[in-house]
Amino acid sequence: MIDPAYLAEILIPTDRLQARVAEMGASISADYAGKDLVLVAVLKGSVLFLADLMRNIMTPHAIDFMATSSYGNALESSGVVRILKDLDSSIEGRNVLIVEDIIDTGRTLDYLVRILYARQPASLEICTLLNKPARREIPVPVKYIGFDIPDKFVLGYGLDFGERYRNLPYIAVLKPEVYGGAADNNE
Repeated sequence: MIDPAYLAEILIPTDRLQARVAEMGASISADYAGKDLVLVAVLKGSVLFLADLMRNIMTPHAIDFMATSSYGNALESSGVVRILKDLDSSIEGRNVLIVEDIIDTGRTLDYLVRILYARQPASLEICTLLNKPARREIPVPVKYIGFDIPDKFVLGYGLDFGERYRNLPYIAVLKPEVYGGAADNNE
């Protein structure tokens, strides 16, 4: 576990996370009842959210994964998005729900939406656990939002700091002195 001295606060405790994910799953189940749904998770941060979300979606669905990079080893996005892993199956004619851990500037999602729309899905929507509206540079239409959060560096529940601490069962704020103060840790 992370040294508690590194944490500024627990922003969203485990029980609130789980309750909200269950609510989101119920909404998605109702909206996609009887439809061919594919959840497209953006790796790596969305894995824990995806696992809990899909257990709360009662409509049959498939899953697939994409991995992108706009950070390299930096704390702030370079602005250049690269696809590191593409989908394994076609989404043409299917209802696609992008599952993201956090939306920050919107650059990565804007890029992904444009790429996926070109593949002619029946519909394309976005679901995110965390939304940082204060950092948005490119507007992206998000249908399902778990929590709007302040412009702070967060980790846990899939989100990392240096590829660590994804396993925390809650969303915590890392003290700025630990990482140097840049709040842009996720797209």
